[in-house]
Amino acid sequence: MAGNPRARKVADRIKEVVAQRLDKGLRDPRLGFVTITDVQVTGDLQHASIFYTVLGTEQERDDSAAALAAATGMLRMEVGRNLNTRLTPTIEFILDGIPENAASIEALLREARERDAATETLAASAEYAGDPDPYVKPRDVDAELDELDGDDDLEDDELEDDDIEEAEPDEAAEPR
Repeated sequence: MAGNPRARKVADRIKEVVAQRLDKGLRDPRLGFVTITDVQVTGDLQHASIFYTVLGTEQERDDSAAALAAATGMLRMEVGRNLNTRLTPTIEFILDGIPENAASIEALLREARERDAATETLAASAEYAGDPDPYVKPRDVDAELDELDGDDDLEDDELEDDDIEEAEPDEAAEPR
């Protein structure tokens, strides 16, 4: 239907006709506050699916569905009078689930905002873990060798096996 402009025009006209007829009122006390949200027509214009919502409780939705099912023939006749087509499409009423889906999405978004606010308050009072300067600095190899040797002369600053054993006695004993 998306690529068929004639089907879109027929769907818009059906939506308008049915909404006007529901606005005038059907003589059915079961019919609640019904809103036509969308109409989809097949490409051959033989079938129309009319999506609607009902403001109210689950019982009011069921009553309105029964009232629309009872009035389908009369509404189809009204659509046939107002359409300039050879055949009048069959009509099917479908309860639109968009309001329930929107309510559940709103609840999820509200919950996410609350979690974000809680995380933000925790982050405001949090302190950084580790050193104030988190960047690793290059090691001073000469200073380490001087510490291992115990002297300050730079000519003898070579790492020897006994220096390793003195510096790390536990790690040198265990093979890796």
